[in-house]
Amino acid sequence: MNSGLDDIDRRIIAILQADGRRAYSQISEDLGIPASSVRYRVQRMEDNGVLQIVGIANPLTIGFDRLAMIGMRVRPGTAHDVCRALRELPETSYVVMTAGHYDVMVEVICRDTDHFTDLMNRRMHLIDGVVSTDSFFVLEVHKLAYGWGVGGVESSLLDAPATDAARGLDQLGGTGS
Repeated sequence: MNSGLDDIDRRIIAILQADGRRAYSQISEDLGIPASSVRYRVQRMEDNGVLQIVGIANPLTIGFDRLAMIGMRVRPGTAHDVCRALRELPETSYVVMTAGHYDVMVEVICRDTDHFTDLMNRRMHLIDGVVSTDSFFVLEVHKLAYGWGVGGVESSLLDAPATDAARGLDQLGGTGS
């Protein structure tokens, strides 16, 4: 698969995965290219849907008490439409079509049990094509990471000092209560 990324693009991604707040001027020093080139490349990758730079909060610590993974079985030929409908729901944070026991897997984040019940019964179960669901409540988060590495990047570039947030959320521990 040709992603259209060159070595510099992959190095920029690796650096930003380690520290998403790293200044373009620091990245330019690391890579030996002008800061304007870093800025242009990051913007191009964002515009093309290759890169997204966001702040990730631990939902269990900011008032959301119910995280769940939901496995869905859907009527044959409806998986794409079901995924499109699911991604429009504000509670969904992860929607994927899968092979195996479930046709679709969804991660949802809800304030409490009432919110989850409403989401399931009044919205998700009414999506055309949904046949059945199995819900798996998240009891504890032991790792939540988004930096999975970029092929072809020297490991020394990944050794840049990382912030606690860039190291994943392994330190979350319990249920946030």
